Amino acid sequence: MEQHEAQKNEYNIIGTRPIRHDGEDKVTGRAQYGADISFPDQLYGKVLRSPHAHARILSIDTSKALAMPGVRAVTTAEDLPRLKDRMVAGEAGAENIRYVTERVLASDKALFEGHPIAAVAATDPWIAEEAVKAIEVKYEVLTAVTEVRDAMKDDTPPLHGELTTETLGEKSKKATNIVRHTRHKRGDPDKGFAEADLVIEREFETKTVHQGYIEPHNATALYRSDGQITLWTSTQAPFWVRRDLAELFDIPLSRIKVVPMEIGGGFGGKIAVYLEPLAILLSKKSGRPVKMIMTREEVFYASGPASGTVTRIKIGVKKDGTITAATAWMAYEAGAFPSNWAMVGSMCVLACYRLENLQIDAYDVLTNTSKVMAYRAPSSPQAMFGVESIIDEIAIKLDMDPLELRLKNAVQEGDRRADGPKFHRIGLKETIRAAMESEHYKSPLPSGANRSRGVASGFWFNAGMQSSATVGINMDGTANVTTGSVDIGGSRASMAIMAAEALGLTAEQVRPIVADTDSIGYTDVTGGSRTTFATGYAVYEACQDVIRQLKTRVAKLWDVQEDKVEWGDGAFHHVDNGKSPMSVGDLGPKLEATGGPVMGHGTVNPKGVGAGFGIHIADIEVDPDTGKVTILRYTAVQDVGQAIHPAYVEGQMQGGATQGIGWALNEEYIRDAEGRMLNPGFLDYRVPTALDVPDIETILVEVPNPGHPYGVRGVGETPIVPPMGTIHNAIARAIGLRMRSLPMSPPKVLHEILQRGQTVEAAAPVTS
Repeated sequence: MEQHEAQKNEYNIIGTRPIRHDGEDKVTGRAQYGADISFPDQLYGKVLRSPHAHARILSIDTSKALAMPGVRAVTTAEDLPRLKDRMVAGEAGAENIRYVTERVLASDKALFEGHPIAAVAATDPWIAEEAVKAIEVKYEVLTAVTEVRDAMKDDTPPLHGELTTETLGEKSKKATNIVRHTRHKRGDPDKGFAEADLVIEREFETKTVHQGYIEPHNATALYRSDGQITLWTSTQAPFWVRRDLAELFDIPLSRIKVVPMEIGGGFGGKIAVYLEPLAILLSKKSGRPVKMIMTREEVFYASGPASGTVTRIKIGVKKDGTITAATAWMAYEAGAFPSNWAMVGSMCVLACYRLENLQIDAYDVLTNTSKVMAYRAPSSPQAMFGVESIIDEIAIKLDMDPLELRLKNAVQEGDRRADGPKFHRIGLKETIRAAMESEHYKSPLPSGANRSRGVASGFWFNAGMQSSATVGINMDGTANVTTGSVDIGGSRASMAIMAAEALGLTAEQVRPIVADTDSIGYTDVTGGSRTTFATGYAVYEACQDVIRQLKTRVAKLWDVQEDKVEWGDGAFHHVDNGKSPMSVGDLGPKLEATGGPVMGHGTVNPKGVGAGFGIHIADIEVDPDTGKVTILRYTAVQDVGQAIHPAYVEGQMQGGATQGIGWALNEEYIRDAEGRMLNPGFLDYRVPTALDVPDIETILVEVPNPGHPYGVRGVGETPIVPPMGTIHNAIARAIGLRMRSLPMSPPKVLHEILQRGQTVEAAAPVTS
C-alpha cells in the first residue's frame, strides 16, 4: 500500500490500525447474524413464489395447506391493507405505496419469476415447504419482457396499464414501460461536435448482476398481543425498514422495533424489505415468533440486483485532447416496479470531465424482472463503462497517454456537474498524478503476446443524510459510543477511532455499539458511502458535547471559572498553567463526585459531502484459443479524504475492485425466453474467487474533505466503478478488439475473435 498525503497527518489515533472491536466475535462464531436468532416457540416461514415471469393470478386456494398438521398460518395479499395511491420515501426517491405492497405480495398479477404469492408458517421448515407446495394457484401466463430494448418498443404491452412516462416534469398520455425520462443539458452539443477534430460514438450493454453477498435475506418477527412488533433482521437500514413497515401496515412507527443483526454482506442489496412483512403477517396470525430465511435461489431471482443497461455515448475532442462535447443516452432496467436508478446514472456518467457542451438522456424502463436495487455506487459502473472506453479509444487515435488525456480534462474544485451542483474540494487530479507516478504505471508493460495494460476512471458523489450518536463516559475513564449505523465494513472501529481522537483516548478505550431503533436517534442507511462521514460527524459532535460537560466538571474540581479551562492535546488545561492537565481518563473516577454521569449527544444532517474519484490500472493477458482473460497485476488509486483506519480503506478498495472485476469478466443473469433465470446459484453465477484475482495493490491519496471535521470523504463505492472500463481497455490494447457488451467472459471474447476472423494484434500500449 502506498499513501499520498496532501498534508501532514497530525492526528494521534486517526490513521492507525487497531484491531477491530468485533473481530473476535466474528472469527469465533459468537457474533449473532439473522439466521442465529431463535426462540423456543418459534415457527418457520416459507414463501410460495411465482414460477412465471408474467402471469395473471386467477385464483389462490390455501385450504389444503391450512389443513396440514403443523401449519399454523397462511398469508396472501388479502391480509395486507389496501392502501390508496400516495408517494412514500423509497431507496432512490419517492415511490407509490401501492407498488411497494404489490412487490411484497402479488395480488392480481405476478410480474417476475419469484414474485411472492403466499407464505406459510409451520412448526418446522420441512412442513412449511410441503405446505407451500399444497397451495393451488391458477395462472394465465402472459408474455414476459426482460430486456430493456424490447420493453421500450411502442408495440410492447405495458406491465402496469396505468403508468405513463414522466419526462421533463410532464406526464405522457400513452401508457408505457418507460417510467421516467431524465435530461441534463448544458451549452450546445451540436456546436461542440462541429468544433471537434475527432468524434466517436458507440453503443454499450451491461447485463443484470447481483451483489453476491454470502448471507441470504432473513427476518424473525414477533407480533405481540398488545400490537407491538419486534423484528430481528440483517439489514443495512433498520430505520428505513421500520419506516417501510409502518407505511405498509398503516401503523405508527412507535409500534415497531427493528433489531439489526450482524450482516453478512449487503452492498446495497439489503435495504428494501422482502421477508420482513411476511414474517410479521404470519406472526400476527399465529401469535408466535416466525423465522424466515431465503434460499440462495430465492436471493437471486427474488431480491434486488443491479440494472442491466443499454447506453450510447458520443464524445468529441480537438487534436490536443480537449473535449468539446459529449452526449449520453442511457436506458436502465427498473424491474417490475418503477425506479429512479437511471436518474442516478445520469448524475455520474460524465462527472469526471470538464464539459461546456453536454446532453444526457436517461430512461428507467419496466421489465418482468425483480425490482432493481442499489449495488455499490448504484448506476455509476454501467454509466461510466462506455465513457471510459471511448476516452481510451480517443487516446489511442490521438496517440496520447490515456492518463494525460484524463488529466487534461479532469474536473476540479468549482467545476459544475452535469446535474447542477458545483464540486467542492476534490482530488481527481491528485489521484491521476498519483497513478501516473505509481510503480505499476511506470513499470514496463507485461511481456508476451496478447498482454497489455488498461486504465479507467471512476466517480461516486457520496452521500450525507441524517445520523445520531451518543457518547457516554464510564467511571473508569473509558467511553461507550452508540450509533444507529449497521457495521458492514468496519464502521465500529472507525467510530471508536474518531471518538478516541476527539477525547484523547486510545481506540481500545472506546467501546462502539450498534443499537436498535428504540435505543438511538434516527439514522439513515449504512450505504451511499455515508457512514464514516455522517455518523462519524455525529460521533464527533457527541464528543464535543462530552467535552463541554466535562469542562464544567474540571472547573468545579479546580474551583475556577469555566473560561479558565481549555481543551487541547487530549486533555484539559488551566489557562494560567496553575494546574496539572487532566484527561478524560482522569475524570472518569471523579464523575460521581462532580455531578454524576456524562452523556454526549450528536445529531447531524451534514451538507459538506466530498465526492470520490478513483483510477484503476490493470495488466491482463488474453488467451486467443479460449478467450480467457487473466489479470496479471491490478492497482487501485483513490482519493480517500482522510483514511481513518487505513487497513479498512484498503479493504474497501480491494473489495470494490474485486466485485467490479467479476462484473467485467463473468457475472450476468442468464434468462430463457420465458424470463426464468437459468443460473440462480454460485455454481453457475460466476463470482471471482482467489484464483481469479491477484493481490490488488492500493494507493491512498488523501485530499481532506473540508466538509468534515476530520476530512472524511466516502470510500466504499467508488472502487467498483473503474474495473469494467479498465479491463475493457486492457483487452482492447492487448488484442485490438473492443468488447462493448459485458461481461467479457471467455465464450464472448472467443466468439469475437472467431467472428472477426482476424489475427489478434495489440493496439497502442499504455506506457512503454
